[in-house]
Amino acid sequence: MQTRNKIFDDISQLMTNAMGVAQGARDEAETAMKGMMDRWLADRDFVTREEFDAVRAMAQKAREENEALKARLDSLEAKG
Repeated sequence: MQTRNKIFDDISQLMTNAMGVAQGARDEAETAMKGMMDRWLADRDFVTREEFDAVRAMAQKAREENEALKARLDSLEAKG
């Protein structure tokens, strides 16, 4: 009976070690993939959300100023 328990203990230890190795490999693969994606994204000319929002706000302000200037110009042309 003692031999049987030793075999089960050895198998249990082997499975535990295998799971640890598998988890380590998974973590390493995730880290490598994340690094690859970060490098790929860095090589592209993508803008951050903050940069996009800032440019969009500037464009909106420019549109509003253009509309105000057009209204003023139309008013001046109507007078003249």
